[in-house]
Amino acid sequence: MSSERVTIMRHAGTVMVGQLAVMAFSITDTLVAGHFADTALAALAVASATYVTIHISLMGMLQALLPVWAELHGAQRHAEVGRSVRQALYLCAITASLGMWALLCPDLLLNWTQVPVDLQADVRGYLTIVAFGLPASLLFRMYSTLNQSLGKPKLVTWVQVGALIVKVPLSIVLVLGIPNVLPPLGLAGCAWATLAVTLMMISLALWLLSTQDFYKPYRIWAQMEKPHAATLLRFVRLGLPSGLAIGVEVTSFTLMSLFIARLGVVATASHQIASNMTAVLYMIPLSLSIASSSRVSYWIGAGQIHRARQSLRTGLSLVLLLSLSLAALIGWQHQDIAQLYTQSPEVAGLAATLLLWLMLYHVADAVQVFCVFTLRCYGVTVLPLITYTVLLWGLGLAGGYMVAYGAGFDMSGLTWFTPQSPIAFWQTGSLALYITTAVLLPLLWRAAYRQTKPMQLAV
Repeated sequence: MSSERVTIMRHAGTVMVGQLAVMAFSITDTLVAGHFADTALAALAVASATYVTIHISLMGMLQALLPVWAELHGAQRHAEVGRSVRQALYLCAITASLGMWALLCPDLLLNWTQVPVDLQADVRGYLTIVAFGLPASLLFRMYSTLNQSLGKPKLVTWVQVGALIVKVPLSIVLVLGIPNVLPPLGLAGCAWATLAVTLMMISLALWLLSTQDFYKPYRIWAQMEKPHAATLLRFVRLGLPSGLAIGVEVTSFTLMSLFIARLGVVATASHQIASNMTAVLYMIPLSLSIASSSRVSYWIGAGQIHRARQSLRTGLSLVLLLSLSLAALIGWQHQDIAQLYTQSPEVAGLAATLLLWLMLYHVADAVQVFCVFTLRCYGVTVLPLITYTVLLWGLGLAGGYMVAYGAGFDMSGLTWFTPQSPIAFWQTGSLALYITTAVLLPLLWRAAYRQTKPMQLAV
């Protein structure tokens, strides 16, 4: 047990450093935009929510291939890993095309969610710029998933940390400008900096794939095969429900920003601070989930089901311990964290209250993401999608909308909730996450302990 715990923690720690470096992109943009103008911060909240909704939904389809490559690795079928990766490039091309179209044509979403007109121009400008970096971002996600499935995430982390070193000063310079040298670009500066570092990251990833001896057994650069229908169908069966589930999970959170935007700049900016912290905290259970699912799938591929269960139990215990510790830390420092992000007392005050709700939200969020990632190892993807759709969209998002805005319902009897405030969305969202966890955790245990032989590998 101790050996498996060390392996998972080492893998998760490396992944987490890289994930936090990427999240620091968003923190940097939030801090810089907040010091540029409250309106820029509000527009960033809407633009980043829209981008994340589209990007992560598509990314989920590619990240769902981690168990496939980890199982092949566990079975020592190295050449087939490379063939599977090349086939996944076809899936990546389709998702990138869809994503770029959605980012370049956001009007339907912005109008449906009634984003204030004075924010829409900045939002469109931001999305147009980052759209051209989406193919590179999805390709880098494939590279990241490949390394995670092989238990070698260090190269990914080095690239991500290096990108952060470039991103921070670049965002500051482009957003705020340099007196008498470069005029401030405002929110567009965040987008240009993101595009630049994304292109840098995929360039480094391709260079590493072609120069590092570690990748040679997998024959990544072998001749590209024609699309293999059976393989791509297996990818879609695994990736589509997973991508849709992640899309539901992400939109249940990011659409909060779009709905909250109509409450005004203070509410939107405050929510952006809390959502930014949520995303940072999410990286820790996400990293543990990635590491645990990699180990579970590796042992399944190696035919050692009992070792897979051991990895499952170890990963869950680590997720619970760290999520509870981080929730306590946020509660202790919630006022100082809010004041770090903004110079506005009104924004800081409301953000501090939202951070208290984040304490409750984070624990359930951590456990449910672990369940979803490890359920993929056992081929269970449709039931999490149904659960997310009913609870996160239904109870969390729609319920928050009804509480916040009334929506024709009498809310006088629901004294626990806070109408006409972003707090309402955090209240219903937290409730939805706890019920989701109560559904998925028993489902995971049933899947893990009913399996008595390795699954058929999807190549």
